[in-house]
Amino acid sequence: MDRGGGNGEKGVSDTATRPAGLDQVVLGQPSYVWRFGQERRLNMVRRFLPLEGARVLDVGCGLGAYVRRLADFSKTACGVDLDVARVRRGAESGVAGLAAASAEALPFADAAFDGVLLNEVIEHVTSERETLREALRVVRPGGRVVIFAPNRLYPFETHGVYLGKRYVFGNIPLVNYLPDPLRNRLVPHARAYTKRSLEALTAGLPARRLEWTVVYPGFDNVVARKPGLGEALRKLTYRLERTPLRRLGLSHFLVLERTE
Repeated sequence: MDRGGGNGEKGVSDTATRPAGLDQVVLGQPSYVWRFGQERRLNMVRRFLPLEGARVLDVGCGLGAYVRRLADFSKTACGVDLDVARVRRGAESGVAGLAAASAEALPFADAAFDGVLLNEVIEHVTSERETLREALRVVRPGGRVVIFAPNRLYPFETHGVYLGKRYVFGNIPLVNYLPDPLRNRLVPHARAYTKRSLEALTAGLPARRLEWTVVYPGFDNVVARKPGLGEALRKLTYRLERTPLRRLGLSHFLVLERTE
């Protein structure tokens, strides 16, 4: 199962041990093509952040898939990513407005944007708190920061795991249900969150929460291989999003509005 459009940035849990070869996977997997999962997430963003003519920043833009799509609504859409090679590849493919920068030190003036997108990014950065502070700094008062982040209650760990020094790619079941020390040893390259941990992470920031929910994946890879099964999974899980079982979904969807 794919994450429905995960961008990569960068960094690793400050408390985790960094095995050999971790730098090859710590940046996450960028979006290479635009599919149903990405479009669904974009429509969720648009419910809280009107994009027409807006100044929008995608932090952790990878190759710029979201920036390219955001440019259909605004001429001032741009993106940053820590990986210089990805930024260069995105620019060479024709995506405008990309730059290399850290999420914790954005090269923009205060209140430069109407909205900031952090799509599957904060789980990778060195400092989640500083990343959120920077995102709120560069949005205007009343501007929105839209966050997608991995859900600790999702039955699969989608970032793969480390078994000693060996990295195992794929969706690994039940890893997220392990105690923190064991999970962090297996997945030192990506965090996962509960609602409570997100509340603690955002407490005291100059923002109010406009929305929180949990969403299921786009199942784009499943649909590509087995269309009937993929469509059935979408139909079932998107119904679950309207029930308490949404808490088992893939990602948190959190919208913050800057209050200062």
